Amino acid sequence: MLRAFMFVRGYASGSAKPKRFPHGGKYPRPKPRTAERPPYRASDPLVDNADAAVTKLDDTLTFIHRPPRSAPSPHSLTTNPISPLLRPPTPKTKQALPPLSGPAPTHRPRASQATMDEIKRLRAENPDVWTSGVLARKFSVTRGFVQAIAALTKSQRRKKRVVQEGIAAAAREKWSEKHAMTMAIRKKRRELW
Repeated sequence: MLRAFMFVRGYASGSAKPKRFPHGGKYPRPKPRTAERPPYRASDPLVDNADAAVTKLDDTLTFIHRPPRSAPSPHSLTTNPISPLLRPPTPKTKQALPPLSGPAPTHRPRASQATMDEIKRLRAENPDVWTSGVLARKFSVTRGFVQAIAALTKSQRRKKRVVQEGIAAAAREKWSEKHAMTMAIRKKRRELW
């Protein structure tokens, strides 16, 4: 009985367990601080080169000339770089340009003062009918130009915002329950930014 207990105790502690490797690890590793790589000693490329011409100029000064290994290649990136920014400038010659890939851009003529006055008058008369898009199409100018020269007053902008919010509320009523929940989550997330 006593021997069985000792065997179990000895096996549990690891003394009776056979070792696979002498160092006790899982993989065969050398003992610490036994294997060291010798220090790297690079040979001097100038001294060991057979083509180098060594000339002693002084007691402390040595001149070493090494010829290039081969002639420069026409495909060299230093003598013939790929980037056009690194190439030397080429002389400008009078050559015909290639044809345009699309229609030529049309530049709208600058609006006259009479046209600007007419835009302002129509916009002030009825901004609901004469919107910036309608006026831009009529006078062939951009919407930004119309909004810059004939901007709405603050009260008109407030009324327009109320109308737009009513349209948006009507659109929100048509949302499904899932879409409404997704948009509510998105709104809450935006508040926490």
